[in-house]
Amino acid sequence: MADIPARRVWSASPLVLTAILLAWALALASEFTGVPGWVHHHHLLSPDMAAWASIGVFLAAWQIHIAAMMLPSTLPMIGHFRHMAAAQPRPVAARSAFLMGYLIVWTGFGIAASLTYLGVHAVIEHWHWLASRPQVGVGGVLILAGAFQFSGLKDRCMEKCRHPVAFLMAHYQRGVPAALKLGLRHGLFCLGCCWALMLVMFAVGIANLAWMAPLALLMLYEKTGSAGDKIVRPVGVVLILIGLGMMMFAGPMSIEHHHG
Repeated sequence: MADIPARRVWSASPLVLTAILLAWALALASEFTGVPGWVHHHHLLSPDMAAWASIGVFLAAWQIHIAAMMLPSTLPMIGHFRHMAAAQPRPVAARSAFLMGYLIVWTGFGIAASLTYLGVHAVIEHWHWLASRPQVGVGGVLILAGAFQFSGLKDRCMEKCRHPVAFLMAHYQRGVPAALKLGLRHGLFCLGCCWALMLVMFAVGIANLAWMAPLALLMLYEKTGSAGDKIVRPVGVVLILIGLGMMMFAGPMSIEHHHG
């Protein structure tokens, strides 16, 4: 398995590649048509909607963001798993289960993050100073994300994500239930790498293309680039500095403009 050409690994899952391209097409369309509300959590996670409806609509849109931002960085793992699982009696079912486990983890993160957002939003609505300075909250999340770049957990999870062959050799088992379990395990390590960076999207708006594209490229390079592990700390410094700058120079702005 280690001798599989890199090109075959990256292109091993046509359906996943199609999902990634479609997700980016939808994100670009929503941005350039000026109607991003259907994928923007400031609109989807609305106190004006029933909680179950708000979360349900959001999670449907959240799958687009998982496909656009997280699936590209996990293509090598998916490609290697596909080749390893080819000898199984039910390879398609195993591949589907593996991917399902991965999606379950990130969907769970989306639920937790969206519920947290609703709670924080409700508090901020009654705190005019902070409600009129949304950049303070964004700056705080950027500082958190930057600080996490220096954590041991980030390093340990990066080690697993950057070496898919070693990960699969250590944990692979035949069978559909085992594939689901392996997908969950890989999803947890991926979450451990990227949860803080993805949290930034909740602060700036998950349909904010100006943040979405750079963060997606950053996570892709961290996990697959030749020097991905060497940029982790410098990126952390940059995020912290941007966050501090946003908090230090935060002035009041229209609340209606922020939620519009």
